[in-house]
Amino acid sequence: MRGAFCSVHTHSRMCDGKNTLAEMARAAFEAGAVSFGASGHSHTPLPEDEGEVLPADMTAYRAEVLRLREEYAGRMDVLLGIELDNLADVTAEGFDYWIGSAHHMRDREGGWHAVDWDRETLERCFREDFSGRSRMMAESYYDEVRRMAERKPDILGHVDLIAKFNEAGRFFDETDPAYQAAALEALHAADPKETLLEINTGAMSRGYRSVPYPALFLLKEWRAMGGKIILTADAHSADAIVYGYAQAAELGRAAGFARSVLPVLAGREERPLDI
Repeated sequence: MRGAFCSVHTHSRMCDGKNTLAEMARAAFEAGAVSFGASGHSHTPLPEDEGEVLPADMTAYRAEVLRLREEYAGRMDVLLGIELDNLADVTAEGFDYWIGSAHHMRDREGGWHAVDWDRETLERCFREDFSGRSRMMAESYYDEVRRMAERKPDILGHVDLIAKFNEAGRFFDETDPAYQAAALEALHAADPKETLLEINTGAMSRGYRSVPYPALFLLKEWRAMGGKIILTADAHSADAIVYGYAQAAELGRAAGFARSVLPVLAGREERPLDI
């Protein structure tokens, strides 16, 4: 029997990943995953995103995932997914599942900024476009998360992504009631009957964080709302396909969860958080 986990938040060379889809699927299989899901970054109209996201025409992407489904049939479920950005100019129609993620926020002048590009870009945005106002920047970001949550994605992606470069409190105090209120308002827009909240280790594998997303206070609130969780690696390379799952499971248990959800071709399965 395969492990009590999946890997359905993954990126390949078709967007900003380091390995091919075939290499990512092989890594998931060798790790013992019940299911592997390709979830390439959706196309957006932003010129700076070109080469980092899937093309608007996703024919080749779909074909390769379906080929891998046949290759692993009877051994591991392979799912066709997409990570839909808040600025996506494509839809999730025809996919097995979709991850809804806010990677961009508006500044005071209405311009768009990526929140996870790099520290220097976010620092410049914080200083120049938000005048160093932590609350304003956090509220702008979480407003986009709220809008995405309202769309009822299958998985709500890295809900506090804005904290990616914030471990030392560089931009804001994550214990500040105003910050937490903005984050909780966004979370409350999600439907716990429709959407899974991911515990995401992607920033850990790339050396930006020492703990998974999201913060414990968000996970505890999600549990109080009756929501369910899924462990994801947000893997951009084959060697990170299930990175940090033991720590993710530990965080889930600290929030009071005993089980996680695994998307499979037949729907969803629940397994104990015993990784």
